Amino acid sequence: MKIILTGANGFLGKAIYHHFSAETVFRLSRTEGELIGNLEHDLPELPLVELVIHAAGKAHSVPRTAQEKEAFKNVNVAGTRRLLTALSKLTTLPKYFVFISSIAVYGLEKGELIDEDQPLAATDPYGKSKIDAEALVASWCKEHHVVCSILRLPLLAGKNPPGNLQSMINAIKKGYYFDINVANVQKSMVLIDDVAMFIEKVYQIGGIFHLTDGYHPTFREISNLISKQLHQKNAVVMPYALMKAVAFVGNFLGPKFPLNRKKLDKMTNTLTFSDQKARTIVGWQPQPVLANFTI
Repeated sequence: MKIILTGANGFLGKAIYHHFSAETVFRLSRTEGELIGNLEHDLPELPLVELVIHAAGKAHSVPRTAQEKEAFKNVNVAGTRRLLTALSKLTTLPKYFVFISSIAVYGLEKGELIDEDQPLAATDPYGKSKIDAEALVASWCKEHHVVCSILRLPLLAGKNPPGNLQSMINAIKKGYYFDINVANVQKSMVLIDDVAMFIEKVYQIGGIFHLTDGYHPTFREISNLISKQLHQKNAVVMPYALMKAVAFVGNFLGPKFPLNRKKLDKMTNTLTFSDQKARTIVGWQPQPVLANFTI
C-alpha cells in the first residue's frame, strides 16, 4: 500500500511512520522526507496513494501574541485546506483519509467519560483550529467518497514526549515539581504506539473516535512513575489552599509565572474521555500507560 504521511517528523508521526514501515510511505515535511513542502505556504505535488494520514499541525500551546494565535489558523486550517486542494488535483484520489485531531475541540476543563457526541465548543485558538480542520476534512471526504477517520486524542505518552508531559519530567528532574493535595484527579492518556496500531485497524472503517488507555491515571500516579524512573523521591504534595493563593498571585504576574488560576483548575479537575466506541466498533485493546510508559 502507498501512503502519504504528514507530520512524520513529529512525536506521533514518527511512531506512525515506524508502524507502517513495511508499506511505501511518502513523508510530507518542510525539511526532510520523500515530499518536501510547507503546507502553511505551499501546494505540494503529490503521488497517487491509497491512504493519507494527516498528522501535521501546530501543537497545543497558549498563544501570547496575535501572531501566535493566527499561526493556528495558518497551519492547522489553511494547511489542511492546501493538502486537500493538492489531493484534488490527482487523477485518482486516495480511498482513505485519517485526520489526527484532539479532545481540545470540546473546550472542556472538566468532565468524566465524555463521548464523541459531545458538542464542539472550543473557544481557544488551538481548539477552534482543530474544529475547522475537522470540518474541512469531513466535507472533502464526503464530497469525494473517501472513507474518513478522525481521531480525537488526549495526552499522548511515549519516549521523549513533548509539551506538558515533558515539562513535568523536566520539573521532576530539577526537583521543583509538586503535586496538589486533591484526591483522584484523573486525565485520559494513550500511548503513541497504540494510536499507530489503531490507524491500521480503522482506516478502512471510518468514523470519529476517542482513544485512551481506559484507566485514566491521576497526576500523582504519573509523577510517581516518572520519579521512580528517574530514581528520585516522589514529588512533595502541597495543600490546595496554599496553591490557590499562589495561583491568585500568578494571575497578575503573567504567563511566565508557573501557576495561575487556569493552570490550577487543569491540575485539580478530572477530565476523562470514553473510548467505548473504538472498543465496540474496531476492537480497541490498548496497553495501560502506567505499565508501558518509559521516559
